[in-house]
Amino acid sequence: MTGLRVTPGYRQGRDRLYVSLPDGRNIAWYDRESGRVSLVHERHRAEALTALAPFLAGDVTVGPPPVPTADELARLSLHPDDDLAPNRPGEALQVALDHLTAAPLRLRRDPRRAELAAQQLLGGALDQLEGAGWRILHSVPLPGADRIDHLAIGPGGVLAIRTLHARRMRVRIADPMVRVGRGAPTPELRLARRRGERATLALTAAVRPALAVVEAARLDVMPTPPDVRILREDEVPALARLGGELKPADIEALYATARDRRTWLDV
Repeated sequence: MTGLRVTPGYRQGRDRLYVSLPDGRNIAWYDRESGRVSLVHERHRAEALTALAPFLAGDVTVGPPPVPTADELARLSLHPDDDLAPNRPGEALQVALDHLTAAPLRLRRDPRRAELAAQQLLGGALDQLEGAGWRILHSVPLPGADRIDHLAIGPGGVLAIRTLHARRMRVRIADPMVRVGRGAPTPELRLARRRGERATLALTAAVRPALAVVEAARLDVMPTPPDVRILREDEVPALARLGGELKPADIEALYATARDRRTWLDV
């Protein structure tokens, strides 16, 4: 058989090489992490292995695709209305702003637009972590009209991230209060902790609260809280170097649970 193509892909949290026919149909894939070649049809074994030969390393097993786990089957059967994975960064704010009725011209811009821009900026940075084995959800709804701005699940654990818009302003953090510019201090760390606690309850897994300060001119933390991760948007890529907390299978299982809207109904 000629004309087989080998193309890289990243699906379901796994780095793979796909072997496809000239018409685009996949006949096999190589999972780099597990060292397994999955064959869609046994009759294509020789051709697929020949195409993959330059890329195979170490001990390799060959066989039919593995049987889906219970978590994978649950994810496949998830109703679209209950699936949070398609949520955009700042989804709830975007929906609220999109539904604003025409109003008289105002001198001041709706402050929610600045919050939305901050969530979009941070969300874009978080999405880049998926290549390092992280899974990201945005705008996770909680009872009481609350939400987790971003939920990051990866080798370094689970983070429930609260976004703080601070464009060109000084931010001063004195646990639990946070002051942005000349505004009145607000208990941002207390709110971040509460969301982390609710996420821990929903996922039955340890979730660390985090506060992401976006586009601040200056950030002063006095002292650094031991239980809340403080980060700026340009520090997000460093999360890719974290590890030792969760294995890939654990990440996928937690992600499958977290993306189901029903998970969050009773927290």
